[in-house]
Amino acid sequence: MPRLLVNGVEIYYELHGPEEAEVLVLSNGVLMSTASWGLQTPVLAMHYRVLLYDCRGMWRSEHPQGPYTMELHAEDLAALLDALEIQAAHIAGISYGAEVSMAFALKYPERVLSLFLASGVSESDAVLRGFIQTWAAAAQAGNPQQWFEVSYPLNFSADYIAANRTAIEGAASRYSLLDMQAVLELLACFNRLDITQELPRITAPTLVVVGENDILKPRKYSEIIAGKIPGADLVVIPGAGHAVCLEKPALFNGLLLGFLALHSRSAAGLTSGT
Repeated sequence: MPRLLVNGVEIYYELHGPEEAEVLVLSNGVLMSTASWGLQTPVLAMHYRVLLYDCRGMWRSEHPQGPYTMELHAEDLAALLDALEIQAAHIAGISYGAEVSMAFALKYPERVLSLFLASGVSESDAVLRGFIQTWAAAAQAGNPQQWFEVSYPLNFSADYIAANRTAIEGAASRYSLLDMQAVLELLACFNRLDITQELPRITAPTLVVVGENDILKPRKYSEIIAGKIPGADLVVIPGAGHAVCLEKPALFNGLLLGFLALHSRSAAGLTSGT
């Protein structure tokens, strides 16, 4: 189990794909682990050196006391890249991972070859805060089944749930493995997020992706992000809910690979990002 002590915390990570290729970082959603990228990793690793990792407080990384901040997550990622001798990378993430990715792009612009943001927000309203409060209440109660019941209808579209109910219900057992105190720290970190006015400082080429049927973090949030980051493009994935990488993996992977191809250093006639 590869873990590195960086920025005062042990971070679990995986590297996949050719060592000489440009690095692509994938940052998890709050309930995801590195295994959650199973529909992406084999495809992406054919072309890129894919770095998967769990943020502090997630799964196989260390769960130190909080508070956590998006800037702290960004510093953790920068320290992990330093330890792995990676100077710059393509930065991608979904949901909480998209928000970490924005924080990283703001703090370390020189290290970002491109920025891919799926199902993310740069601020929240009362509805989103209300959803998160139900998750926090389940975590505070230490009730994995309650946590599952209040989260899965927001993470997936109705069509996906109907077609995959057995698999979704089978995943409920994973919720009993959650460190509820760490989850509360992650949710508290998310609730403090308010970076919309900082987004014009992002200089990396950016693609923003959102599911058409995302209930948790609907299209309006992605429109805000794409509207604030100079030159950013927005793609709405038809029929998908919040977990677009799981619901529409072929389309998700195709969008990401096409975007990366446009902004790779090889395409620009430059040297590798490692």
